[in-house]
Amino acid sequence: MSIWRRFTFPLLAAVLALSACAERSRGNLVSTNLRAPGTSQVGMLVATTRRAEGAPPGEMFTGERSAQMSFADIVISIPPDGARQAGEVQWPATPPGDPMREFVAVKAERLTREAAVAEFDRRIRATPKRQALVFVHGYNTRFEEAVYRFAQIVHDSRTSALPVLFTWPSRGKLLQYGYDHESASYSRDALEAVLRHLNDDKNVGEISILAHSMGNWVTLEALRQMAIRDKAIAPKITNVMLAAPDVDFNVFQRQIHAIGVRPSLFTLFVSRDDEALAASRRVWGNEPRLGAVDPNSEPYREDLTRERVKVFDLTDIRVDDPTGHAKFARSPEVVQLIGARLAQGQTLADSQAGVGDKLGHVAAGAGAAVGAAAGTAIAAPFAIVDPRTRENLSDRLESVGGHVGDAVGAAAPAQ
Repeated sequence: MSIWRRFTFPLLAAVLALSACAERSRGNLVSTNLRAPGTSQVGMLVATTRRAEGAPPGEMFTGERSAQMSFADIVISIPPDGARQAGEVQWPATPPGDPMREFVAVKAERLTREAAVAEFDRRIRATPKRQALVFVHGYNTRFEEAVYRFAQIVHDSRTSALPVLFTWPSRGKLLQYGYDHESASYSRDALEAVLRHLNDDKNVGEISILAHSMGNWVTLEALRQMAIRDKAIAPKITNVMLAAPDVDFNVFQRQIHAIGVRPSLFTLFVSRDDEALAASRRVWGNEPRLGAVDPNSEPYREDLTRERVKVFDLTDIRVDDPTGHAKFARSPEVVQLIGARLAQGQTLADSQAGVGDKLGHVAAGAGAAVGAAAGTAIAAPFAIVDPRTRENLSDRLESVGGHVGDAVGAAAPAQ
């Protein structure tokens, strides 16, 4: 088989599995000051390693890397509950959007570091239990997509935690997987710095982390670095939610061993029918991805039990999602039920609600309680893969068949 075929067949599989067929909304982060009756507002503070220079109007930050961290204060308006389906982002058809039917940016302002710290301290002091929720998005995610999805997670989970978005330089292009992965690695020092600052802030009582897909890589690397430096991770980090992790399982074994875990710190969400992770596995030499392992099979069961990782196996959940990578986003009832109950500190095994039956099989101690702020993670662990946020399929196929094919075909003779 030619090098071209060996290279492009897995890549094409990845293109098809990691994609959907709708255009992506752009230019939605312009402050409108629109606060319509019956709408809700979600305010978040943002720390990012993305570059601001060159960002088109309404986008604030690009997918390119910055040598310095930047900060922002963003407020998103959510339509009335009767006008939307939980678990979905109602993107504006035309910016700035109609607040009665669509998500709209009420406020979108860049902040200096000093202003960001001051604003964070003001808000955290008014937050119950002084909880902060840090969200780290996945691959192929533009800045505004991360913002709007996090706003949806916070709103639909009904969490009272203070939302903090950490966003790293993803170009938001399907064929930039390699660039995105390196950008995640590039950003691990910055994420560690953010977590250290939150832990050292006397106003903060608890830190929870929700990471999705490739965002798990930068999260685990930041925690690993912290643990190596300090012999432990920051004590205020009480919950780390790993949703559909696009991480090599063997690498995760080394990371989690270096981090060291307190009981009930890590919760892992897996699904064996996740086609996006199946495609990623092909790209990475057919090594198993953490988010797609069978937690009841060895060696996974033994390793996860030994490291005291709670595992939720979501394979039996059936939703209208061709990739299996966005299950919670496509199951609004489960989003609302589990998100609301865990946000109250209740367990999945609570028979009063029958949550366990809705989830199907739950493995490796999944019935244990997850911390209050960490419950927000359930709102949409797989939500970044969204039909409204993927490039047009014909454009992707043209790019794959044209640019990649020509380059590889010209460089590699058949074998």
